[in-house]
Amino acid sequence: MSLDIEQVLVPVDATDQAERAVDYGLAIAERYDAAVHVLHVIDEPVKRGIETGDVDAETVADEQVTFADETNELADDVSITHSTVVGFSRSRLRQHPGSAILDVAEELAVDFIVVPREHGTEPDETLGKSAQYVVEYASQPVLSV
Repeated sequence: MSLDIEQVLVPVDATDQAERAVDYGLAIAERYDAAVHVLHVIDEPVKRGIETGDVDAETVADEQVTFADETNELADDVSITHSTVVGFSRSRLRQHPGSAILDVAEELAVDFIVVPREHGTEPDETLGKSAQYVVEYASQPVLSV
C-alpha cells in the first residue's frame, strides 16, 4: 500500500526545528510530487504583544516574509503556499495551536503533516508544545521532527 500525497502541511514558528520541519516537508513533497503549505503559527502572547505595542507587528511580518523567501529558495520544483494563524492560546484547549493546525489541515484537505516537536521557552516557540496534540488527533499521517 502506497501513500497518495498531494499536499503537505508544515506549521512553523520562530525556531530552528521549524526550519528542519520545512526541510522534511519539502523532501516528502519532492518524493510524492506534492505541494507544500507552510502555516506560520503566531501564539497568543505574540498577538497580545502586538496589540499592546510590546511586539512590533512589522518585525513579525518581516520575519515571516524572510522565512517564506528562504523556504521558496529551497523548494526547487515544489509548489509552496503560505498562510498565518494568529491568536491561539496554550491555556484554552479549544484555542490550542494544535487544534488550529488541524483545522487548517482539514480546510486545505492536506494529506500529510510535518510538525516540529522540540521547543524552547520563548513565546513565539509554540509548535513543539502542540506536536503531541497534532500527532494524537490528526486524521492524516504526521511526521514529528
